[in-house]
Amino acid sequence: MNTCYLGLALTLALVNNVFASQSKMDQQVPVKEQCNRSSDYDIYLSGIHTGTMARTETWLGNTAVVTSKSEASILGIGTQYQQRAELSWSNKTNEWITDKFHQKVTGFRARDMQVSFSHNGRQSRVDIDGDITNYTSAHLPLRDVDTLAIQIRQYLLQGRTQFALIRQASDAIEPYQLYVEDPQTVNIAPWGELTLIPVKQSGAEEVTYYFAPTMDYQLIKARYHGIIIEGLIELNHYSSSCE
Repeated sequence: MNTCYLGLALTLALVNNVFASQSKMDQQVPVKEQCNRSSDYDIYLSGIHTGTMARTETWLGNTAVVTSKSEASILGIGTQYQQRAELSWSNKTNEWITDKFHQKVTGFRARDMQVSFSHNGRQSRVDIDGDITNYTSAHLPLRDVDTLAIQIRQYLLQGRTQFALIRQASDAIEPYQLYVEDPQTVNIAPWGELTLIPVKQSGAEEVTYYFAPTMDYQLIKARYHGIIIEGLIELNHYSSSCE
């Protein structure tokens, strides 16, 4: 893979692992309310601005629809990523699970991916351009990246310092170990001085996510730790009707 294709692949990997938070909830049961969140991010690769990402979360009680769209371009090689995920709260296991999601990628690594989940998230049916594959997890639910983010936030609210999660990728299931690190105080425009909680992910992809407790644990930035090139996303706009 040449340098520009490698850079774009790393950017996509970071984008597809961006974490977002949801409406304010109790530590065990989500608050039943209807509200929306909107977050916009800049995408950087080795310090160079390569694209943008926009996310919208629509909440209704203990269910949500999360839509995201990103565009990236490196040396004229471009791609667009769109996803719509539906998730809900499981009273059986007290956790967030993905019901289904639809992902479309055009340009580099183009695909049309539709995934549905059953057995409280332990089984999935993945349809990629008409090719169907089934996956099973023995102990942990399989989730899309948006539901993973929401479950991480839930664990932060519960005071957990380490945990395991599994993401349903396009051609495999990817287990991750996540560790909560000591808070950091940084200055980030336009919000000024913020205390961020880093959450470090290891496994198939190494990423560090930074959440801001004073902003209802909104994701402020995420850093993709590549061997050759590092990626970064940073929040540039945020609005919410959630209380």
